[in-house]
Amino acid sequence: MKLIEREQLTGMNIHYQFYSLAYFLDAQVRAGFQSIELWAGSPHFFLSNLEYDDCKRLARMVKERGLTVRVITPENCSVPYQFAASDPELYRRSFDYFKKGLDAGEELGCRIMAVHSGRGDLDEDREEAWKRGRDMLARLADYAQTKGITLAMESLRPDETNLASTLSDVKRMLEEIHHPNFKAMIDTTAMGVSGEEPEQWFAELGAENIVHMHFVDGNPYGHLIWGDGTHDLGKWLETLHAYGYHGLLSQEITAQEYYWDPAEADRRNYRMFEPYL
Repeated sequence: MKLIEREQLTGMNIHYQFYSLAYFLDAQVRAGFQSIELWAGSPHFFLSNLEYDDCKRLARMVKERGLTVRVITPENCSVPYQFAASDPELYRRSFDYFKKGLDAGEELGCRIMAVHSGRGDLDEDREEAWKRGRDMLARLADYAQTKGITLAMESLRPDETNLASTLSDVKRMLEEIHHPNFKAMIDTTAMGVSGEEPEQWFAELGAENIVHMHFVDGNPYGHLIWGDGTHDLGKWLETLHAYGYHGLLSQEITAQEYYWDPAEADRRNYRMFEPYL
């Protein structure tokens, strides 16, 4: 049964960290992907609070292969930059860093930049960290609006953040920021760890407020390719179809077991979607 369009499936490059950018792009073509969510991290795309790689070169490489960069995701887990940094200087540099991500996204023609709440120090009041993350995201939403980009905020697992790790947290952030360029995204791993289902997110937030997804299998941990976890692909796609979701389904594969042969993982993963395209 046809439930999604082929262009909604989006490949990502996180699990290609041991391979070149060209290898990743060629692998996406072979697997069948037409769209890309660019993980803006080295060695594929250098991004800092001061500068970033040549977007014209990247755009040329992408276009030559018939691909399109649809989303930019600045690396925000293994770098010091983060949305709720407690150190004032790091907070300032982090804001500049994510602004650079928006600048690069505009050059590449992206309409979405993936974000999250950041995290607070465990020895401080959570509400103080929440305010810093909220204020950072609100300021970035204003800047994103000038670039024609929407910030898509995902929840994270509780071991990754003490701020937004549940649907209710994301809803609170949406309500407090209340900006046309600040919307929600579903990360199915974080969602699964919280014991939630896509149905709950769409029913609670409304399809108009969910603009992107990191749509992967899991146990519920793992960021696995489809078929290697326990989630029901067909059921979840039926939910998306029922709610009229037409956004992207990015394959954020981060489990290190796929790092040695990411192209084969992408091929196997893409085949799982074939019956629904």
